Amino acid sequence: MGSLVLLVVDMQNSYLRQDARAAYGWPPLWRRDDVVAECRSLIAEARSQGVPVIYSRQVSPAVPTPRSARHRAGRADRLPVVSEAEKLWRSQIMDAVAPEPGELVLDKTRHSFFAYTELEPILRTLGADRLIVCGFQTNVCVEATVRAALERNFAVAVAEDAVTTDGPDLHTGSLNSMRVMYVEVAPWRELIATGATWDRAYTTPHYGRSPQYWVDPLYAPN
Repeated sequence: MGSLVLLVVDMQNSYLRQDARAAYGWPPLWRRDDVVAECRSLIAEARSQGVPVIYSRQVSPAVPTPRSARHRAGRADRLPVVSEAEKLWRSQIMDAVAPEPGELVLDKTRHSFFAYTELEPILRTLGADRLIVCGFQTNVCVEATVRAALERNFAVAVAEDAVTTDGPDLHTGSLNSMRVMYVEVAPWRELIATGATWDRAYTTPHYGRSPQYWVDPLYAPN
């Protein structure tokens, strides 16, 4: 197997402020604290193996997107006034998974970690061809990053116990969407283990699909 890199997506303090999320109409992250703990353990294991860890940090674009502007306008009377110090704190990576000196933190303004960032040339310089992705949110920035990585011919794995989003249905649906694109989805300990083959998508019947809908003839009972 080739060179491995761990991508840590948008694990920022803003997710610790549910009052602010609620003002935007966003529910609490499902199993947030458990997932933060799993990400912390995954990052520590990556470091112990010498696997590079690269963080994304979501920031606001200079010009809001039309969708974002419309959403904010519709909730303008509910959004609290936020000080510059509070904005800065919310944008920072959580202490529990904070980068160490020398680890890269790249700002992004879109869902995909690859969009308008230096991520791809950095990965090429590192000689990376395999990516493990963890962080927030499964169906938004994690999935967008995974799709972009696949388009660039990286082998991609998602740590199913180290990602989460706004509830279990969205989380599971997104993981299944990634499974059918031949993404390895498994607990992080299996993904980062020495000799991990990342072959579930190629060897598992109905990977990400409902067998009640259609049966692959390769796996059909005689």
